[in-house]
Amino acid sequence: MLVNRKLILAHFWLAFAVFGIALTLGAWQMFIRSPIGTWLSNPELYYRSLTAHGTVMGYVFPTLVAMGFGYAISESALQQRLVGVRWAWTGFWLIVIGSVMAVIPIAMGRASVLYTFYPPLIGNVFYYLGVVLVVVGSWIWVALMSINLHVWRKAHPGAPVPLAMFANVAGSYLWAWTAVGAALELLLQIIPVAAGLKATIDAGLARVFFSWTLHAIVYFWLMPTYIAYYTIVPRAIGGRVYSDSMARISFILFLVVAMPIGMHHTFADPQVGAGFKFIHSAFTALVALPTLLTVFTICASVEIAARLRGGRGLFGWIKALPWDNPMMLALAFSFVMLGFGGAGGLINMSYQLDASIHNTQWITGHFHLIFGGAIVIMYFAIAYDLWPHLTGRELIDLRLIRTQLWLWFIGMIVTTFPWHWVGILGMPRRMAYFDFGDPAIAPQALSVTFSAIGGFILLASGIMFIVILARGMRAPQADAGPYRFALAVHQPATVPVALNTHGLWVALMIGLTLTNYGYPILNLALSEGTSVPAVYVGAQ
Repeated sequence: MLVNRKLILAHFWLAFAVFGIALTLGAWQMFIRSPIGTWLSNPELYYRSLTAHGTVMGYVFPTLVAMGFGYAISESALQQRLVGVRWAWTGFWLIVIGSVMAVIPIAMGRASVLYTFYPPLIGNVFYYLGVVLVVVGSWIWVALMSINLHVWRKAHPGAPVPLAMFANVAGSYLWAWTAVGAALELLLQIIPVAAGLKATIDAGLARVFFSWTLHAIVYFWLMPTYIAYYTIVPRAIGGRVYSDSMARISFILFLVVAMPIGMHHTFADPQVGAGFKFIHSAFTALVALPTLLTVFTICASVEIAARLRGGRGLFGWIKALPWDNPMMLALAFSFVMLGFGGAGGLINMSYQLDASIHNTQWITGHFHLIFGGAIVIMYFAIAYDLWPHLTGRELIDLRLIRTQLWLWFIGMIVTTFPWHWVGILGMPRRMAYFDFGDPAIAPQALSVTFSAIGGFILLASGIMFIVILARGMRAPQADAGPYRFALAVHQPATVPVALNTHGLWVALMIGLTLTNYGYPILNLALSEGTSVPAVYVGAQ
């Protein structure tokens, strides 16, 4: 049952509207930095655009998708009306207000600090307050997911929590704790300086606080994608989930090991000891476990669907898959990009190998391939799957949907593969301008040009996506029936407590985070003489 369709649609439409703006900014940035673009002469305009792009893509867009999808899961999986609808709307409007509050200083050139803040650079205080409002709005969603699950448990004592809701709540708890690092950085370090209460800032401590958030946020972005892998794709292609238990273990592993790993982003920072860098590197390797478990489980689930369709032989079943189904196509593209992006992540987590690609375009290629590629393409698939149920109208043109997905996949490959290559060659990221007339970097011009072309392919795909959804709002009315999630091959009548509740795993998540971050944070906080003068963006 989907009762609060307007609430869910509001989150999706706002998410995809700001996504379209940020995507346009991204394509423009790639164009003006490429040999085919014309130099702006004012690099500050580039950094304004980059800050807006990162803030929207990092904080606003995926948060709104997770929230809207989460509300849909709560009503459909639990088969109960959403508890706390007024609070849900409050969270939505806080995100709207916070987004506007953050974007205005960026547009005025007063907050060109990128979405990672980069102290001792300090922007306008309203930028940071806007980000805080976005986070507070999302925390309302976290509370509502927990409350709705509690209400359902009271009505169904001892019953297995539906897999989609179990994963949804795990994702909300992960985000609640993930955001604490950035919140501490903002409240204790940055906002007092931006508000004029202090003139110096401990940039090293601020970076450690942000590393708490910086990598774990990726797994928050990833949660809706993995929920779609397990609970939408098998149903959409006519199959079943290979194992309900393995799915639950995957989400539990993300909840536990996604947090205490962020310091691998500070390998080049002197304020963090080598011992803790090693610990975080080792924990980063553990994150591969839920991903590998997911790849196995979903491939097995897909094979089940193919064999139910008549597929035979060791690999012959692959031909029997419904390749004309957009959900199947999106899954295949997502897995390919996840594979390449994950392989690149193994380089980033290595203390030795990271030194060769640190702060190069390799990093840009890596996280765009993971987020913009593997994750966002499944956001498209989620929207396509939900849209008829939210609007009461059918998405008819499947050929156009398939074309859009193909363009996104091709565009992301054409964009990110050259980035990886020039990163290996040493091209730095976050640069507003490159003189490709210089013989030292002239050979990289062709690769950068390909990336810029890929950016415009992505923009075309993004526009096509929004057009498809808009046309779907005016399509002929159709009864899509109740929204359902995939069932397991052996649907469990009972589930062990450890796989049906979150308490133990949340405690482990918090404990491991405090163990891996507690000493470095206290050591830096108690050290004297570590603060430096703030550098104010836009100051004359």
